[in-house]
Amino acid sequence: MNIARNAIASALFLATPLAASPALAQQADQTPRIVVTGEGTASVAPDMAVLSLTVLRDGKSAREALDANSAAMAEVLAAMKAEGIAERDLQTANFSIEPQYYYPPRKEGSDPEQPRITGYIVRNSLTVRLRDLDKLGAVLDKSVTLGVNQGGNIAFTNDDPSSTVTEARIAAMKDAKAKAETLTQAAGIGLGKVLEISENSGGRMPEPLAKVRSAMVEASADVPVAAGENNYTVSVTVTFGLDQ
Repeated sequence: MNIARNAIASALFLATPLAASPALAQQADQTPRIVVTGEGTASVAPDMAVLSLTVLRDGKSAREALDANSAAMAEVLAAMKAEGIAERDLQTANFSIEPQYYYPPRKEGSDPEQPRITGYIVRNSLTVRLRDLDKLGAVLDKSVTLGVNQGGNIAFTNDDPSSTVTEARIAAMKDAKAKAETLTQAAGIGLGKVLEISENSGGRMPEPLAKVRSAMVEASADVPVAAGENNYTVSVTVTFGLDQ
């Protein structure tokens, strides 16, 4: 029995330092450090446009409005394909059938009359990814000629912005290091090695957005459009050690 008790006591004695070692290691790892945030931006010309085109038609009945809308949208889709736009770049974004109501004016001394349906409106929206920006003006012009009468939003984007984002990341790291060097030099201490790096989410800036008023487009000429540049911004948080 004494032998067993001595063995247990010895095991507990050996286990105690091991159990305390993480806390001791954490305490010993209180390296002086500085945390800075760097930001970098890179620009590139867009190589793709995303269009939102809507055909709106009305009629006395839902069927009449739907038939008119479907005929117009079929022509728009055929025109898009004729311009070389692949089916994978054409997607129905929204479709709706809405009744139109007439609200009779309320006569004094009488109960209000119930609103009456006077017709229907059908909307069919198409999202178009256009990979040849040289065709953008002609596509907008042709779509309006064929019946697009609502929408016209254009988002300029890039099919693969990874190389531009990489440039922005490099610039962000340089910015973070420059900030850390300025702060440590001002404090009269040395800048140590990098201890931790994290990239903040949501670093990509919104793409420029253009809007074309369909009702103002003349069918006799292509629509003038300026694509500009897209900016991609990356933000990083970097932890440096300090040499004291």
